[in-house]
Amino acid sequence: MATGFTIIRDATPAAEIPRGAVVAMGNFDGVHLGHRAVIAAALRMGRTVGKPAFAVTFEPHPRSFFSPNSPQFRLSDETNKLRLLAGTGLTGAVVMTFDKARAGTSAQDFINHDLVQRLGISGIAVGYDFHFGKGRVGSPGLLLSEAPRLGIAVDVQAHVDVEERPVSSSAIRMALAEGQIDDATAMLGGPWFVSGEVIHGEKRGRDLGYPTANIRLDKHCSLRHGIYAVRVGRGSDRFDAVASFGRRPTFDNGAPLLEVFLFGFKGDLYGAVLDVAFIGFIRDEQKFNSVEALVRQMDNDSAQARARLAAAPDAFPRLGAIG
Repeated sequence: MATGFTIIRDATPAAEIPRGAVVAMGNFDGVHLGHRAVIAAALRMGRTVGKPAFAVTFEPHPRSFFSPNSPQFRLSDETNKLRLLAGTGLTGAVVMTFDKARAGTSAQDFINHDLVQRLGISGIAVGYDFHFGKGRVGSPGLLLSEAPRLGIAVDVQAHVDVEERPVSSSAIRMALAEGQIDDATAMLGGPWFVSGEVIHGEKRGRDLGYPTANIRLDKHCSLRHGIYAVRVGRGSDRFDAVASFGRRPTFDNGAPLLEVFLFGFKGDLYGAVLDVAFIGFIRDEQKFNSVEALVRQMDNDSAQARARLAAAPDAFPRLGAIG
């Protein structure tokens, strides 16, 4: 786990920015295997020249700026993206605010001002399809052509395939929407996870013998509604669990809610922030004709979840501390 992970923002004084760093640049939603190839390239470059390696990323996601009326299912919010980046071995991250001014900055000005003058980079790694600057004119080719003039090293990483399928954030979103947890895990290089505060629910689970920790996910989350084998993190503690994500059709068909039953846990979790990593899909959400039928199915779901988790004893995202 990374320690002392440094976060540089637009307001960070120039004197606090280490000069000569190598950077990996991208949006890094999910920090999947393709992103990790870019990060690994930056880490290698940094070791070669004896300089720290940082991620350069953008918040909010540029797509949300350009298409505000078409909200996107993000694989990781800003905090979790930084935690994932901190777990890769990077020294820190430069988080650039993506607003009207940055969207209007030409690619050439971005290179000259943001990367060279402000950050003072000595090298940069990007993916083969990463574009930047006004009109997305900036490209890996532009960086390569400018490298000799600027005296910086440039590494362009090719696409990464998993079972002949190109890895991308959009492909992972699609896999999650279809309940294909194994596919999403393979492309991410580890389990997809969400974080949230435990809220009060209807407390039906207590009466059913399955008291749950309830978490409201982002309203744009398009994870398939159903039952999942999950592993829960609370600080450094880990718990095996079974979870339901959906509208509870047997009871109220309400707003989507993540309900997590932690095996063997005794205690109060209200107000706690939990990390929930999705290990396996068990079945679709369904409506039952009786509470007794629901409980029988929950018993079966729990048994299946325990088996899936036993087969993946160490499965959990590698996260770093960001302070």
